[in-house]
Amino acid sequence: MNKLLNAGFSRLKKDKIFWIVTVSMLVCSIVYMLNGCRQAALDTMSEYQYGLDHYYFSYSPFIGLFCSVITSMFLGTEYSDGTIRNKHIAGHTRKDIYLSSLILSFTISLALLCTWWLGALSGVPFLGFWRMGSGVLIYLLVSILYLAAFSAIFTAISMLVSHKAMAQMVSVLLFLGLLSFAGKFYGALQQPEFESGILITSEDMSMSDPVPNPAYVTGTMREIYQFLVDFLPTGQCLLMYELKIVHPLRMILSSLFITGAVSFSGLWFFQKKNLK
Repeated sequence: MNKLLNAGFSRLKKDKIFWIVTVSMLVCSIVYMLNGCRQAALDTMSEYQYGLDHYYFSYSPFIGLFCSVITSMFLGTEYSDGTIRNKHIAGHTRKDIYLSSLILSFTISLALLCTWWLGALSGVPFLGFWRMGSGVLIYLLVSILYLAAFSAIFTAISMLVSHKAMAQMVSVLLFLGLLSFAGKFYGALQQPEFESGILITSEDMSMSDPVPNPAYVTGTMREIYQFLVDFLPTGQCLLMYELKIVHPLRMILSSLFITGAVSFSGLWFFQKKNLK
């Protein structure tokens, strides 16, 4: 596998799209953080007292989309160029081919993540360091592990779908679908238990007495919704964006489970795939 990884990393170093996206990620993180610093300095925002935490994890809702595109393009090229078939003919096992592709995919995702982390530190001189203290390590670990889950998913698609354009489309649509799915459950959990209306009279306008919100999820169903949001990588992204991670251990174990289950399933199907 070492030869496969060396060849893969060598190709990655020369990949123009990878470097363009990486530099773009760096620029976006710096611009976003500096704009956040400008907003935090406004008098109208002073009451919120936003710190570095509020802006630093803003990458979470969209980084999976970047990873889906780059992974499918990078790995898909090996099908279009016949590289995967040549690797197999040269004596490399399918297991080594698949696992080396998975490692490359995760490396790409991790490089994009670290690039944002590095660029986002530009906000430190204006906003200071994280107010959550050592809790930031949990957020960083959750980020790395849900990226591992994304990498496993997008690698499986890229290795099982022979056409690069089709793999890209499936990866992007799956990510958007999972994001929409998680957003539906997360939105339901954000519903208030009680709601008040506006009562307008001839003399005044006031708020009516709070009444139960029929959209509020209770009991076992609420626990199921919360589990699904914690379990899905896209749900974890939404929770991180809102700085509302409550069950980090559940999220970590969920990412590990998805990474292992998808990788094992993808490898099993790849073993049976016709590479001609």
